[in-house]
Amino acid sequence: REVGKAIGDFGMIEEGDRIMVCLSGGKDSTALLVALKRFQHFSPVPFELEGITLDMGFGGMDLTPLVDLCARLDIPYTIKKTMIGPIVFEERQEKNPCSLCARMKRGALHDLAIERNCRTIALGHHADDAIETFFLSLFYEGRINTFSPVTYLDRKDITLIRPLIFVKEQDIIGDPEMKALPVIQSTCPANGYTK
Repeated sequence: REVGKAIGDFGMIEEGDRIMVCLSGGKDSTALLVALKRFQHFSPVPFELEGITLDMGFGGMDLTPLVDLCARLDIPYTIKKTMIGPIVFEERQEKNPCSLCARMKRGALHDLAIERNCRTIALGHHADDAIETFFLSLFYEGRINTFSPVTYLDRKDITLIRPLIFVKEQDIIGDPEMKALPVIQSTCPANGYTK
């Protein structure tokens, strides 16, 4: 219900959109994929879905459960290999790796979206993420800011959407169907050590 409300309230999806759903392997992005697939059946406008995962080059992540889920949902799925992890952690040896990594990831996702002819990118940020981002910006940057539910990137002609913006993290964690979805642990060395 909340996903449909967000899509309607913010005009996130238009007829004929090809939407690239970014799958990290975590619960939020996987829940987003399933929610958008369900919404696709009831949507007043037809749209296509495609799943995508950036392989960051860390190794040790078995993406087979996502491959199987996308096959079961009849959603095309692409795994794009990158060397972002080794560049950030080995070549650059960043003390605060997340900023550079995020920029490189965004660039790779935007380029892949254009390559796959997907002009809309769906991200799994939920309501709790918006609130946490607000406070991180306030405390660490001294500004009042968070992300928008819809962001148009005019340089690339890509639109970012966050259909989970009205969904609380607890709703995802507490949903029995969501509990059954695969969750793949990140192998990033900074995972769990950053704000």
